Amino acid sequence: MDRLTIARPDDWHLHLRDGARLASVVAASAARFARAVVMPNLRPPVTTVADALAYRERILAARPVSSSFEPLMTLYLTETTSAAEIERVAATPELVAVKLYPAGATTNSEAGVTGLDPLAPVFEAMAAHAIPLLVHGESTDPSDDVFDREARFIAGPLTRLRARHPQLRIVLEHITTDDAVTWVREAGPNTAATITAHHLLLNRNAMFRGGIRPDYYCLPILKRERHRLALVEAATSGSAKFFLGTDSAPHPVSAKYSVCGCAGIYTAHAALELYAEVFDEAGALDRLEGFASHHGPDFYGLARNVKTITLVRDPWEVPDTLAFGDELLVPLRAGERVTWRIETPL
Repeated sequence: MDRLTIARPDDWHLHLRDGARLASVVAASAARFARAVVMPNLRPPVTTVADALAYRERILAARPVSSSFEPLMTLYLTETTSAAEIERVAATPELVAVKLYPAGATTNSEAGVTGLDPLAPVFEAMAAHAIPLLVHGESTDPSDDVFDREARFIAGPLTRLRARHPQLRIVLEHITTDDAVTWVREAGPNTAATITAHHLLLNRNAMFRGGIRPDYYCLPILKRERHRLALVEAATSGSAKFFLGTDSAPHPVSAKYSVCGCAGIYTAHAALELYAEVFDEAGALDRLEGFASHHGPDFYGLARNVKTITLVRDPWEVPDTLAFGDELLVPLRAGERVTWRIETPL
């Protein structure tokens, strides 16, 4: 198959940043996706409905003039988030979820939570209104090996959360291990997961090939090949529990190539095309539409997109760098080829 037309996909996990940097990257997502769940980990974080609506207006103002791209907003969960704020989320259709960051787990997560039990009233309110909890699922215990942090979080806090709040809708984001695949499959209908293109394409060797490769450093960190293969099997299986979430996370070159480089891989410039490579390699192009266009809106209770997008097998070379505000960023596959190209603009 050299040509594939599918319903317009959505990105269920996206970082757009803010200001001039937002203006540099939003067009890439708008060219590929009809909607995107936008992460709230700005500085300061998006912790109220009012904050989220104001951020949404900035995104709408930054998107291309003719674009109908729709940002779906999220709230940053903190230890002071109240059930009353969750009620406001439920009454605001522009907000679709609440994001849980364990404090210190990843970029701009300092305002996250240190424990889940005190937030029981918040989770109860979310369950009552069917508001999904989006989980960055990693332990922050410094004694845990970085490659084990997802599995530790799943076996401990996440399993307890699921047991205590069985009606809570949970999306375990950017899963990276076969432990996560198994847990999501066994957790029941109120649990789903997003999978990134880079975790489907790469294992942890990529970070060390020919030297330290900061452009392949992300959190959760890339894992062993057996975990990558488990993710590919899950994504291409046709299971409605797994759907597309790029976790595209742009950082300037100055922040990636530094003494303490930021975690994050930028993929928005070629996101759908990279997923197509994965599904093509797995002999499952016929299942890309479900993963990219159907499973996400079905879980969130939103309408599927009616318009379509067409991909063609036509290799193209990714630029070495892209503009990012007044700096540059290095995209995934910089200077290398991507096999598929978008034929029809959105």
